[in-house]
Formats: sequence, structure tokens, C-alpha cells
Amino acid sequence: MEGLVKFVQDEFVSKNEFPQFQAGDTITVYYEIREGEKKRTQFFKGTVIQRKGAGASETFTIRKISGTVGVERIFPINLPAIQKIEVNKHGRVRRARIFYFRGLTGKKARIKEERR
Repeated sequence: MEGLVKFVQDEFVSKNEFPQFQAGDTITVYYEIREGEKKRTQFFKGTVIQRKGAGASETFTIRKISGTVGVERIFPINLPAIQKIEVNKHGRVRRARIFYFRGLTGKKARIKEERR
């Protein structure tokens, strides 16, 4: 049964080509929003908290601070509405999932930049 699911995912799910990014990186995701008959592009810029899953069901979580409120959004990697992903900064973190980042504020919430 798993072989059949994998086959269908490989054949019929469109794969998007995006740059490599990981937890700690600051990225901007441009995605399309449809409101009735109108379409517009909106972006979400923040720090990647985690990448989860594999293959067609892979997702990534981005966190940004809007005013004084933290906002997180989960994007599937193969979402057809995603137009492009820009990597703004590569961050240097020791973990693959940086949930401790939620509790940090001010200067403690900075992530060291890694030059590539």
C-alpha cells in the first residue's frame, strides 16, 4: 500500500524547485491569494522554525514578529500557490527544530548569520 502511495506522489504531485534552506534561516515566501475572482501576491518573511516530513508531504514553519505578537505559519513545500522562496540570511543554529526561539525576545532572539 505504501508503494502505491509513493508511486502516486512521485508521478502526479508537482514538485517545485526552491533554494536550500534549514532551521534558523530567514526567508521570504511569496504566495498567491485568491479573493473571489481577483488574484494577488502576498509575502511572509520570517525565521524558519522547522522542516518536517519528507517527499510530497514535507512542510516548513516560519515565525515572524508582527508588532508585539508572534505569528507562525506552516507551508507545505509543494503548495501550488507558492510562487517563489528567497533566502535572505543563513542562520547558524545547532538544532533542526528551534522551538526555544518562541520564548526569546529582544536581543536574545537574534540568530548569528552564517556566510555562504
